[in-house]
Amino acid sequence: MVAASSVAAVFMGIGALVVRMKAAKKPASAKKIIMPPLFMSTGALMFLFPMFRVTGMEFLEATAVGLVFSILLIKTSDFEIRGNDIFLKRSKAFPIILLTLLIVRIVGKLVLSTSIDVGELGGMFFILAFAMILPWRIAMFKKYNRLKRKMPAQSGIMTEKTAF
Repeated sequence: MVAASSVAAVFMGIGALVVRMKAAKKPASAKKIIMPPLFMSTGALMFLFPMFRVTGMEFLEATAVGLVFSILLIKTSDFEIRGNDIFLKRSKAFPIILLTLLIVRIVGKLVLSTSIDVGELGGMFFILAFAMILPWRIAMFKKYNRLKRKMPAQSGIMTEKTAF
């Protein structure tokens, strides 16, 4: 079970890298920044099942690790204005950080799976991921809005979205 979930994590990590690289080619929007944590939050339904429930200390540990990891993501995510749009800046460090986080996750899972039940471990890693993604996306949203306010007013300019 641990090996299968580790393989799945590798594929999800590669998928995240591909999505991030493609996202940098398209203009950013508040919706694109806010939606991932909202969609991910539905995963908390896993805690309805007793096998995924964690203790208070496990919750605090997973949250603390997630918050520390979020700092790396926040530092490597920035926006720039290109033309009339705001784009996510490409960061050479982001893929390295994402791969490092993936390796840390896999090693952590292998080590912790000997002492923590697989279901609880799954719950802890969900909490860790959510505690990492939520502050990162909030910081991105603030950076995006700060840049958006600096942009000149776009009244009367026709775009694809307003043309129809």
